[in-house]
Amino acid sequence: MTVSQANSESVPLIVILGATASGKTELAVRLAGYFDLEVVSADSRQVYRGMDIGTAKPEPFELQAVVHHLIDIVDPHESFSAADFEEMGKKAVHDIHCRQKLPLLVGGTGLYIKVLTEGLLAAPSGHAEYREKLKRLEKEGGEGTLHQALKEVDPPLAARLFPKDLIRIIRGLEVFAQTGKRLSDIQAEHGFRQGGFRTLKLGIRVGREDLYRRIDRRVENMLRKGLIEETEGLLKKGCSPALKAMQAIGYRECIAFLEGGIGANEMTESIQRETRHYAKRQMTWFGKDKSVTWLESLKEFDRILALIENFILMKEMK
Repeated sequence: MTVSQANSESVPLIVILGATASGKTELAVRLAGYFDLEVVSADSRQVYRGMDIGTAKPEPFELQAVVHHLIDIVDPHESFSAADFEEMGKKAVHDIHCRQKLPLLVGGTGLYIKVLTEGLLAAPSGHAEYREKLKRLEKEGGEGTLHQALKEVDPPLAARLFPKDLIRIIRGLEVFAQTGKRLSDIQAEHGFRQGGFRTLKLGIRVGREDLYRRIDRRVENMLRKGLIEETEGLLKKGCSPALKAMQAIGYRECIAFLEGGIGANEMTESIQRETRHYAKRQMTWFGKDKSVTWLESLKEFDRILALIENFILMKEMK
């Protein structure tokens, strides 16, 4: 039976989400002591092999405590999209469920969580050559050239985007060029189709000052563990600094340090600052999802247990 043929509505899926450094992995490991579960990672960076320290992959003892899926599945030079994650994530969830274990989706990549629980927007796939052409136009015409072009074909989408948001601007132009339809219209008409899983979304909320301290400590620990050496090793293996994977927070700053562009203190402060900004963006994304039950850090562990137990019991009573 394929994933599409399976009765997804009967598959329970617990989602643990939150900002980076909020304690999601720690919570998953603790829950494994109470439930027979396996984790599906929803982290867009942990899919890459050899990028361990900078992506804050689970520690060896954590991987031994509970099985994790969708970690170390592609090399840094390989492409991996939200559509790829949706396909592989669904297979993992169904496989876990078929073995009579509880699937636990854990991560901070909002788009990955959204596509797995609600489905992916029905729009054409990317066109590499056209994207490169658009990038050249922006470079030749100057900043704002593509944003102005988007205003002409999709004003509603352009109004939501900053001129520097080239990834989304290019996507809007690309969709219009391929379909003749505005991406904003496709989003309004179709939205996200239902993924079919029966989900319980639990969000881990940490106070801002506490979260920022956690982030600063994590970055310092990453550097002590060898983030610079890890980055240097990836470069020696042929990973170009221009790769999407190598442009992730932490790696791009280490590359700048290795190239002599910034000093050690500036590198550390930059990684900490950019990670804080990223955490803020994560919480803004998750804050729009009204289906999330928010909990104040791990202090409410007993409540988390009760919520999951009630969620499981609801299915058994049907």
